[in-house]
Order: sequence, then C-alpha cells, then structure tokens
Amino acid sequence: MIRIINGTIFGQYTNPFTFYVQCMNNLLKILLISALVWGLASCNKEVVPEEPQEEEKTPTPTPTPTNPFNSQVETAKPTAVDIIETVNSNIGGFRASIPVLYSKTDKAYPLIIFIHGIGELGNGTTELSRVANIGISSLVTKKTLPASFKVNNENFSFIVVSPQFKKWPSADDVNALLVHVSKKYRIDPKRVYVSGCSMGGGVTWEFAAKYPAKVAAIVPICGAGSLNDAQAKALANNKVAVWAFHNKDDGTVTVNNTINNINKINSNKPTQSIIQTLWDTGGHDAWTKATGLTYKENNMNIYEWMLKQKRP
Repeated sequence: MIRIINGTIFGQYTNPFTFYVQCMNNLLKILLISALVWGLASCNKEVVPEEPQEEEKTPTPTPTPTNPFNSQVETAKPTAVDIIETVNSNIGGFRASIPVLYSKTDKAYPLIIFIHGIGELGNGTTELSRVANIGISSLVTKKTLPASFKVNNENFSFIVVSPQFKKWPSADDVNALLVHVSKKYRIDPKRVYVSGCSMGGGVTWEFAAKYPAKVAAIVPICGAGSLNDAQAKALANNKVAVWAFHNKDDGTVTVNNTINNINKINSNKPTQSIIQTLWDTGGHDAWTKATGLTYKENNMNIYEWMLKQKRP
C-alpha cells in the first residue's frame, strides 16, 4: 500500500524515518559495490616499474703509460768507464758498468759491488785501472759478462761498480759507496749484491754483518776475515744469502776462515740460501773460477744465483 504524507511517497513504509534509513542503507550498498569494482579494476592494471637511478661512479684514473724500454732485453754489452769522484777519504774513484739502455728507461737495476784485493789498492784516479784486472771487474772490462740474465722468466741487467780503496777498507767505506751510487744511479734496494776476493772477501763478510738489511746476497771469495758470533747471527737473522768460495790449498788466506764463517751462520738456522764451495786446488786464486760464467751449482752461476735472492 502506498501512502502519501505531505506530498511524499513512502511506499510500504508508514514511518518516514524508516523510509529514510532504508534509503541510506541502499546508498551505502551502492558505494560499497562501487568501491569493490574499482579495486578489482585497479588490480588488473599493469604495474610500471620505476626507472632505476644510475649509481654515481668513481671516475677510473687513467693509467700511466709504461715505458716500452723497461721491458726491452739488453743485447749490447756496456763499456766500463772510470768515474773519478771522491766518495770519502778512502775512495777516490770507481769503475762502473751501466746497461746500454739505462738512459732510455726509468726502472731500477740490480747492483753488484765488487771489492778488490790488497794488490789493487790505489789512489782512485791515476791508479784506478788496477781494479780492472780481477774478478767481476775483469769480466766487465773485457766485455765477457752477458748484457742480461734471465731468471724466473724475467730479464735483468746489472749495474756493476768496482771501487778502488787507498787502504784496507771498512764496512763503513763500502756503505759510503753504496749510498753514493744509490744517489747517482737507479738502484733496486732489494737487489744489492756484494762480492770480493781476499781482502775484498773479508770486507764483504764485514759489510754484510754490519749492514745486513742493505744487501740481498754476498759472494765472499777466499775472504780474509772471520766472523764473530754476533756477526754470524746478524747475517742469519736478517736473511742475507751467502755463497762462499775458497781453495783448500790456499797458502795466503786459510780456508778455515770460510769454513768457520759458514758453520757459525748455519748454527743460527738461517732461512736463506747458504752455500759453501771448496775446491781442492788452485792456491789463492779462487776468484777466476768463482766469477766465471761456466762454473755452476744447481744449474746456476753466481749471477743467476744472486738474482734468485731478493730482500723481503
């Protein structure tokens, strides 16, 4: 039954309030259905991912070009030259052999210091040629020392320096020379090697014992010098490699010097290479054979062995 009250149609409702409530309920249902439909439609929309922001990159530094001459193998043997320079009061000059490509490179080179015997003492100027006649210095002067050596698939060329002393040198004299040539030439401080014969062999022992951190290996030959316990310990504990030579029939410098020095070092349990080579005959001249290229042990001559040794 439809009723009209004050011009308003209420249908089946006799109470206008009830009719109002029903209308509101219907409106709410319409709103809920609309919200549900809108939500379902939103779920079907394709989600577009946000554009990734590019990370800020640290600029890569441009590498410094490598000097192509650094890797070039030396083939030409250098000419030894006399350097007349006062190093200290006991050294007035030295003979030096510098690799031919030295001026074109910027790398550091291994250094050999060879110390002569008492018969080659001189003023370092007009008498400097005396050092050219013995041991490694003789090979350099005659150009029989190879221009390079290959060790561990790497090529090396030595700078060789042979000082002339005015009187029997000390460890400090050798150190003064090392400081001098390290300023003058590009020396690899991890590849410094010292060798010497007779007087020079004794000073080689002494220098390495006093300045062990400055030398990678020594080759004392018929050395006229004996190590005390502290010196031997310094060599062993500071990882100085040693290859010592002597002839058993040496009538000038007793072979016991070399034997005792090696025994003392070995008693300190060194971790570096310690080699003793004693020949039955040859008298005082053990240097010609020791510094030559043909004598090898473990398939290495002294130059190849030196290059196997490097300061930590």
